[in-house]
Amino acid sequence: MMFASVALRRAALAATVLAASFVVEPAAHVAMAASEVVAVVNKTPITNTDVAKRAAFLRLQRKGGNLPKIARDELVDEALKREEIARVRMSVSTEDVDRSFARFAASNKMTAEQMTKVLDQAGVTAEHFKAFIAVQMSWPRLVNARYGSGKISSEELVKRMMENKEKPVTTEYFLQQIIFVVPDSKRAAILNKRKAEAEKSRSSFPGCDQSKEFAKTMLDVSVRSLGRVMKQELPEEWKPLVEKASPNGTTGTRVTERGVEFIAICKQRQVSDDTAAEVVFRAEDIGKEKQSGENPNEVKYLEELRKKAQIVFP
Repeated sequence: MMFASVALRRAALAATVLAASFVVEPAAHVAMAASEVVAVVNKTPITNTDVAKRAAFLRLQRKGGNLPKIARDELVDEALKREEIARVRMSVSTEDVDRSFARFAASNKMTAEQMTKVLDQAGVTAEHFKAFIAVQMSWPRLVNARYGSGKISSEELVKRMMENKEKPVTTEYFLQQIIFVVPDSKRAAILNKRKAEAEKSRSSFPGCDQSKEFAKTMLDVSVRSLGRVMKQELPEEWKPLVEKASPNGTTGTRVTERGVEFIAICKQRQVSDDTAAEVVFRAEDIGKEKQSGENPNEVKYLEELRKKAQIVFP
């Protein structure tokens, strides 16, 4: 599904921010000395090779400071998270990671294969980056399982509505996702053609009730019902397109890892019920977390893992 849980939306948001700061400039590959262990986390070794890869990744993000130390500290934290993720068996799948990698590549106007070459040339490697992605996607699930998904209690909801003196109002959408499928093997050859087909189809789109029959008149076009979605739940990459679209119309197209897509607005209206209020308040809370740069529950959880762990720096 395009619209994921709170946990996955946070992970996607982190990836979006990372992608925005990622500067794709291949660096000269640095010859590595024989690997030496620079830290051990609960019997899991972290080598100078691992640190060098992470430092190279930080350079691609244009990070400053003592990069080897920052890299080592990040890898120690990730080792703790990865061990806990494995313990409770809440890791995302390899397919999830590969899809995220492909989205990241697309955000930098590259294929997954091109991104792999860039990472290899920069001294990061796709394997190292995918391991990073896996933790970034899995860790929020773990935190939510431990502390709750962020759902606001009835008491808290009533309290906040009383403080606001009225229920907040937001826009409710009922959406469909129209996908002009582009196989990876044919992407370079037919992507522009499929984009033109998707753009042309928007002018004759008959509406959501007839969308599936409409899709049958074209080759390799699928329709997904996305159901009820509040404005605050729209993914960042689709939000401006959906908000700009007219009621009962369609958004502009976007190239994604699946092909070329647009969203059909089946219905939209202003709502101010309890569900809308919870969505609005939760979005405000997530916004505050973004500004502070951290989720308090994530910080608390990681600190607990550190206290119980054996971390050695040889």
